[in-house]
Amino acid sequence: MLKRQKRGWALINNMKLNSRLTGVVLLFVMLPIAVLGGIVFYNMEQSSIRENVNYMQSTMERRRDSISNNIDSINMTTQFFLTNDTMNNVLLRAANSGTYSTKEWISIYRNDVAALERLINNNPVLRGVRYYSTNDNIQEMVPVLYNHSRMEKQSWAGISHTGGWVFDYKDNLFANTEATPLIALITPMNDRQHGHIGVIEANMTMKTMFPSMYESISGESSCFVTDDGYIIYGSNEDESIAEVAKELSEGLKASSKNPDLPGISTNYNKAKKSVISGMYIPELKGTLVSVDDITQSLNEVYKLRTNYIIGMLIILAGMAFVIDVVVNHVLKRFYDVLSTIRKVRSGDMNVRTVEDGRADEMGELSHQVNRMLDNIQELMQENINREVLVKDSQIRALQNQINAHFIYNVLESIKMMAEMKEEYDISDAITSLGKLLRYSMKWTSDTVMVSEEIEYIKDYMALINLRFDYEIYLSLNIPDEIMRQRIPKMSLQPIIENAIIHGIEELADDTTIYVKGIPEDEYCTIEITDNGRGMNEEELEILRKKISGEIVTEGGSGNSIGLKNVQDRIRMEYGDHCGIDVTAMEGCYTKVYVRIPMKRG
Repeated sequence: MLKRQKRGWALINNMKLNSRLTGVVLLFVMLPIAVLGGIVFYNMEQSSIRENVNYMQSTMERRRDSISNNIDSINMTTQFFLTNDTMNNVLLRAANSGTYSTKEWISIYRNDVAALERLINNNPVLRGVRYYSTNDNIQEMVPVLYNHSRMEKQSWAGISHTGGWVFDYKDNLFANTEATPLIALITPMNDRQHGHIGVIEANMTMKTMFPSMYESISGESSCFVTDDGYIIYGSNEDESIAEVAKELSEGLKASSKNPDLPGISTNYNKAKKSVISGMYIPELKGTLVSVDDITQSLNEVYKLRTNYIIGMLIILAGMAFVIDVVVNHVLKRFYDVLSTIRKVRSGDMNVRTVEDGRADEMGELSHQVNRMLDNIQELMQENINREVLVKDSQIRALQNQINAHFIYNVLESIKMMAEMKEEYDISDAITSLGKLLRYSMKWTSDTVMVSEEIEYIKDYMALINLRFDYEIYLSLNIPDEIMRQRIPKMSLQPIIENAIIHGIEELADDTTIYVKGIPEDEYCTIEITDNGRGMNEEELEILRKKISGEIVTEGGSGNSIGLKNVQDRIRMEYGDHCGIDVTAMEGCYTKVYVRIPMKRG
């Protein structure tokens, strides 16, 4: 075994580079395709099985409702017949050898028998409901009242004293009766004084009760298994399902004693490639079993899988030829690129590969390697600038955190003193100041949610309004989806502060700052508008140039360094397609637009 492995590795090592590259490429292409294909077709097979199982389950639930309605119809009709006093008296008198006159028989027929006949005819699921006397001492009234001799012709006559459900019997009442399989509830009629006085037969066709056993459904076979093991197949007789039907019937019969278990069981039988569903019907003391052969459905999946495999083999063969040709051509100029990469690895970032102007893959590779080296140099410079900015931020964060706990404790002490003296305005102001300091000093993340920044602005506004005799209101119209977006920390507050200092403070009058969120497709815009002094076109243009960096600004108040910092931080986080913009009208308003990416969900 070891010798064979060594010979195999030796054979691979002695292969040409282009052959090895072709083999490796094909291997890495073939494995994911094979795994993905296996997963896809396995999921298709399981999806087909689940679809058929769910369909059969829902079908059995509909059948259960239909059967339940049919049983209720038979039971209610039987109860109505049992409570008919006139017919009870007729059967009681017949049992005691009493008689009626012809006039009385006519009255009974017109008033009671006709009404019962109409009841039967108005119920579309019933085939018939009949009274049978215990003897022949009555006047038969078709189709409701019959004598004892008629009943003796029926196959169920032996259970007339005990009653119960009778399945799959033929109506032998008359010689020319259609031989349709019937199901009936046999109910004995007993009088407390005279005992057994008659029998009620309420029947319907087996097809009405169990339509699935008689309908021609492609691939599906159904049968009814009674509790004593008798199997009724209907018109679609398939004895091959007998064993599984009995096994399922026994299981459902046992589980029917537990009311918490479902009365319908539907499963996939892998050996038979069939969906087998059983429904126990306690009123009938039996189980309806349906077997749906889904072989054809699965064969379609298997056929697609076979075609997929054949197609992929053809594609792989073609890829092997194409890759081999391409690799042979690529390797001619490969070492030139490799030499350049080795020089770069040694630290020479100024080296570039020779470009011969060809538009093929190696020409493109040479061009891209050169562009990559250019980009690397640019990125290195950007990273140096970014590191400087990060270090500055860290230093500022460390400076802000100096004696932070001392400041919080002092503020808490002052707050308690104010509350003890019932100076609640001062207490609220200190609370807002504490929140503002905690938010600004706690720098655990580069970005925060817009909702957090808005809460910080609310605390800031509460403190700002303590300074002035007039009130600056904050109007918010920001959808929840924008409130959940992330933005660089301390991005909106400088804009609010700028609006107060440069736009509102000079007016010294009640005013409102409006903050509005506008969702778009891939981005969202936050508009901050103040009704301050505004700007003329010249001032607005200068401000825009300061924000874009065209005019260099130094630190200090009133030189728009805050807006420039916001612009830089947003673009550093999200790219040049995001940032801020400003519009204004002198003596009317100033509006700042903040554009950030919109992340759904």
